[in-house]
Amino acid sequence: MDGRPAAPTESTIRDWDDADPSGQTYRRVLFVDSDLTEVENRGAVFEECTFRGVRFNASTHTDAAFVNCTFVRCSLFDTTFTRCKFVGSFFDDCAHSLMKVSGGDWSFTGLPGADLKGTEFTGVKLREADLTGVRAPKAVLRDLDLSGAMLQKADFTGADLRGSDLSTLDPLTVTLKDARIDVTQAMVIAAALGLDVRP
Repeated sequence: MDGRPAAPTESTIRDWDDADPSGQTYRRVLFVDSDLTEVENRGAVFEECTFRGVRFNASTHTDAAFVNCTFVRCSLFDTTFTRCKFVGSFFDDCAHSLMKVSGGDWSFTGLPGADLKGTEFTGVKLREADLTGVRAPKAVLRDLDLSGAMLQKADFTGADLRGSDLSTLDPLTVTLKDARIDVTQAMVIAAALGLDVRP
């Protein structure tokens, strides 16, 4: 034994029509060009797995975990994640159109430069997530815990940000045109601009 971690095992499953990941655990597995379209996943655990060119289209994932995973050129079109855990995972050049995320923990997740146009994130923990340069016009980003998140150069044009923690948002480095915010958030942004907010 030389002490080095074992190389990832490549999955031989390409079409998941007859394979149910629910309740299964996958560690350090490499998924290449697999088709998870319309798969219903309940409670599966993926640890340190890599998904390359995987199609998640119209699939649903409930109470599942994708911890320290890497997603490269994956399609997440119309994918739904409910109460899922993505701590430490990284997305590179993925398609997120119509993706819906409800609840769950996405802390320390990397989504730099991601196109999140029209996606829905509600009640999600995104502490210290890397959202640098994300493009999220008209996205629903409500009631998110964004404490410590990196938001530089993000585009939130027309996005619904109500209820989300904007304490680390620098209004001079992001685009907020027509974004919807609540009164508390308006005060936070005004203070960040150096304004003296008084009743």
